[in-house]
Amino acid sequence: MASSCSQALRRHVCKSCTILQMHVSFFFIFIFFSEEIVIPKKKTWSKEAVLQALASTVSRDPTASDYRLQDDPYLTPKTSSEFKLFSLSQESGKNAAKYFINTYPKYFQKDYAQPHIPCLMPETLEAQIEEVSEAALIERIHMRKVEAAVDLYDQLQQAGTPVSLDVTNQLLDLICFYGDSDPAQENVPKQRSEETEDVQDEPQTKKGRASKASDQLKAAWKENNNAERIFALLSEPNTHSYSALIRGMVKYCAYSKAFSTYTDLLNNRLKADVNTFNALITAAPEVKEKYNEKWELIVDLLKEMAEQKVKPNLLTLNAVLKALRHCGTLGKSQAFPVISEMKALSIDPSLASYNHLLNIFYKPGAPFLGQTGILQEVMNEVSGKSFTPQDPDDGICLLLQRCLLTKDIEQAYRVHELLGVGENWRLLGKDLQQNIYYARFFSLLCMMENIDVMLKWYRDLVPSVYYPSSNIMRDLLQALDTDNRLDLIPQIWKDIKQLGHANRQKLVEDLLTLMAREKQNQEVQESFAECALDIKKMYDTGDRGKVIMSWTATSLSDIISVLLAAQRRQDAWEILKLFKTHNRVPSEELLNKFLMCIMESGEVNHAVELVQISAGFCLPETPKLIQRVQQEFQLSEQQKNILSDLEIQTFNSD
Repeated sequence: MASSCSQALRRHVCKSCTILQMHVSFFFIFIFFSEEIVIPKKKTWSKEAVLQALASTVSRDPTASDYRLQDDPYLTPKTSSEFKLFSLSQESGKNAAKYFINTYPKYFQKDYAQPHIPCLMPETLEAQIEEVSEAALIERIHMRKVEAAVDLYDQLQQAGTPVSLDVTNQLLDLICFYGDSDPAQENVPKQRSEETEDVQDEPQTKKGRASKASDQLKAAWKENNNAERIFALLSEPNTHSYSALIRGMVKYCAYSKAFSTYTDLLNNRLKADVNTFNALITAAPEVKEKYNEKWELIVDLLKEMAEQKVKPNLLTLNAVLKALRHCGTLGKSQAFPVISEMKALSIDPSLASYNHLLNIFYKPGAPFLGQTGILQEVMNEVSGKSFTPQDPDDGICLLLQRCLLTKDIEQAYRVHELLGVGENWRLLGKDLQQNIYYARFFSLLCMMENIDVMLKWYRDLVPSVYYPSSNIMRDLLQALDTDNRLDLIPQIWKDIKQLGHANRQKLVEDLLTLMAREKQNQEVQESFAECALDIKKMYDTGDRGKVIMSWTATSLSDIISVLLAAQRRQDAWEILKLFKTHNRVPSEELLNKFLMCIMESGEVNHAVELVQISAGFCLPETPKLIQRVQQEFQLSEQQKNILSDLEIQTFNSD
């Protein structure tokens, strides 16, 4: 038995060490070399293995706060604005601490951590080597001081001191990565002139709207910059030198120049590396106009990779898929062969690969006829797998966005399950990306699920994981309306107040409209009336004399309708007086409804005063109201005279 096992193992090792068969397809011709397989003598476990095993035995507590907020439970945020303030304050505190540590490192030399934790110690911000030497140049390169490194390089050239090609290439990498300028300093406290608005809520003005990438001044590749100047000084630049220059040109949108530099590389009989080809494939759609020309250029680059025996990696195939997004219908016909080639070349697609594939087929505003199965196929591939970040475009949020576009709730559930596999939750990104993910998830739930399922998810994730915006709360109200569960509105109003959205005009008006639209049973109407009176308080003057929301005729009419349905005539009468206070005009329908309630109670004084209010606004319905009051009520002589005078005034005004 032992002999047969050893023979089988030997055959397996020998088989793995042989040269793999060359795979030929419509554009790939790659040759792979065998790699020696080293069988470890023992299994090495990570230091966090035990903690990870223990963590896998417990699940998230929906009633507990986020783990980041547990250090200071007194300041645990309860609203989205408080969470934003808490997160910004926490990050600002960390940056301020790092700033003082790095500015005054001599006061923080004691190392208490065992073992040593480098990130907790002061960074070296000042150069230690003062002399003009190659060692000083290397130090400045490692410190990412672009301008200082370029100045020192020029001093070395003027002094006639030779600089090795490796160090020069490192300098080119630094210049091309940061665009020939020093990187922005990290952890430096900045003054904020004004508070930013919540990007998920009310429509923003130009002053308070969220900045977009297109709004920011993007650095461009300058003609004859330091990178080109230093590259021109090299007597014999190698592949690394050309690669740094080409990648820098592609990063800063000098696409034509990048291809021109690549031509120079070939003329010098050099071979490009995989990073160079990845950058050129990314730039290919930018130098051609027609779809077929873009694709032909990509194919030519892939053939040149095969000729130069450059082995592609995951980023190569992702760059091809990303470029196909700009090739129209041609991209749809070539996308699946690219995925097939990835698998044939033993390259496992990452989440970025599938995101690019979905971007090719699913575009906002475009019809999805005949393409809904692609999302399902992608989910079949990724379900149950644990992913690690390998590409800057790796992320889970885009998968859910496609579920929202296609209104596919089943695939959305599978995306959410994928989030719980391994450490896939890390691919959600920072707080902003997490908020976008859960906002899309809840929007889809409100749109496609019944209210009971929706509320189950709502209670599970809010507010322990997610603070919904006012737009999501409006979607929830719409879901309540669709399933005819308006009796839950008072409960949702309490959540709206707790989440800090009680001052959102559109949200509050939508809620009032739903309560006023139909008459419910007496118990529900009583809860509606209490809710309406509570909402009225939000319209009152707040702190420092600042009015939170402004009354509209619609909001006043809705509150009065709710109160009248609950037989709260006195409260409704007080609200009716606010029309004149805030210069709003009541509708004829509201006055007729109010008169009907007054007739039931027999309050003559209120009926006469209601006519006076109508006449004060010069409503065309006033004569009819006067006639109805004269017919339905027993009036005193004084009241008859008042109505007669109002009738004459109305006739004269007409």
